[in-house]
Amino acid sequence: MTGVSRVVVLGLGSVARCTLPLLLETLPLPPSAYTVLDASDDPAVTRAARELRARGVGVESVHLTQDGYAGVLAGRLGDGDLLLDLAWNIGTLDLLQWCRDHGALYVNASLEVWDPYAGGWAAPPTERTLYRRHLDLRGMLAGWGDNDGPTAVLDHGANPGLVSHFTKVALLDIAEAWLADQRSAAEPERRERVEGAAAGREWAALSRALDVRVIHVSERDTQISAVPKRVDEFVNTWSVEGFYEEGVAPAELGWGSHERTLPPGAHRHGSGPGNQICLARPGCRTWVRSWVPAGDITGMLVRHGEAFSISDHLTVWEDGAAVYRPTVHYAYCPADAAIASLHELHMRGYQLQPAQRIMGEDIVDGRDELGVLLMGHPLTSWWTGSLLDIHEARRLAPGQNATTLQVAAGLIGAIRWMLDHPREGVRLPDELPHADVLATAMSYLGPFVSRQVDWTPLRSRAALFSSEGTRQPDPEDVWQFASFLVSDGD
Repeated sequence: MTGVSRVVVLGLGSVARCTLPLLLETLPLPPSAYTVLDASDDPAVTRAARELRARGVGVESVHLTQDGYAGVLAGRLGDGDLLLDLAWNIGTLDLLQWCRDHGALYVNASLEVWDPYAGGWAAPPTERTLYRRHLDLRGMLAGWGDNDGPTAVLDHGANPGLVSHFTKVALLDIAEAWLADQRSAAEPERRERVEGAAAGREWAALSRALDVRVIHVSERDTQISAVPKRVDEFVNTWSVEGFYEEGVAPAELGWGSHERTLPPGAHRHGSGPGNQICLARPGCRTWVRSWVPAGDITGMLVRHGEAFSISDHLTVWEDGAAVYRPTVHYAYCPADAAIASLHELHMRGYQLQPAQRIMGEDIVDGRDELGVLLMGHPLTSWWTGSLLDIHEARRLAPGQNATTLQVAAGLIGAIRWMLDHPREGVRLPDELPHADVLATAMSYLGPFVSRQVDWTPLRSRAALFSSEGTRQPDPEDVWQFASFLVSDGD
């Protein structure tokens, strides 16, 4: 493990408040080695700051700006130290460049920019996407000429983050189950391809050999509070600002090579790998059919970094053409209070409610089912993920909830890996060894499930007005995006 002597944490929001106590237990550093920077006057932040100071952690009321961030970091971090970025709207690329220049390790849970609303609602949908941010990241890395500096792990919470590792677990489990099925003996050439790709951990080749058509990051949060949501209050189980930003942004998804028809309002990108499309409609108002172990869900197609990284990582290229790629996107059914908050937000013309609350000690029951649903292969569907309830979460991380603990688990897993590998350059979750990260993260995820599911999007369709000409998808169209998308008439 590298000799980190100082850790600077940006932000003391809900995820940071969950991650910091776990990090204090995990790393062989005294509390005095930590400095937390957060200028918020939120009561929850104030309480957490007081508790951390009592443990010996330094907490400073400092607000990072694009003009002043370098001076703030220069006095607090040096070669071999760690920057844990859990704040919103602080430019990732600027922090990444600073850490490279000063030899510091860097980790965050999402790609951020200083002003995510630049250009307002008039900016073209393609310019308001995470795809654009990933291209900017690639452009910066290309300008470096090498990627062998201090390790920086980006986009590594729960999703994005752990779900990339869940996907690899699922691919291996599907391969093992299919190879054990006697019916696979009738396809010897395919068996050979599956066996070879699985043994060599060739993820794109394995996904193609199994014919995975669609991957959902499917999540249902059933945590409920003893305190009802009030009028003009936004309630969530994690960041309100973060959820708002991704919710009002264009819906974004990795676009599979099997897809035949673009959905209404779709926009392609004119540069880069072309592995994604976006829709000219907010993600929080775009609904898709999906599944978690509790049953069928209707989830929001909110943009997330894993839709870019997983679809890109599983693309098979031949002679410069993408000959195979699965469709990849989020399907998020948040807590009931969050759904009500979003409905009210829509009624308010997307002006954020003046009162905001993160559910914590007020949660009385429920769990966060977060995993990946791989579809289209010979076993139909397969779900792999975490079933973490509030009671287990509180046992593992007192005072926290299931959602923030899943994010913290991804961060802790990434940090443990990067401290053992301090000179690996910039990495996305898909570029890390999944077994190494999960070896740490699994301790915080509660029951872990990986199993076959007999589910397709046709199962949950109810043709209430079929006599009016609404056409049910044909069975051969089952894995087309149109079969998952919930239309206004559904």
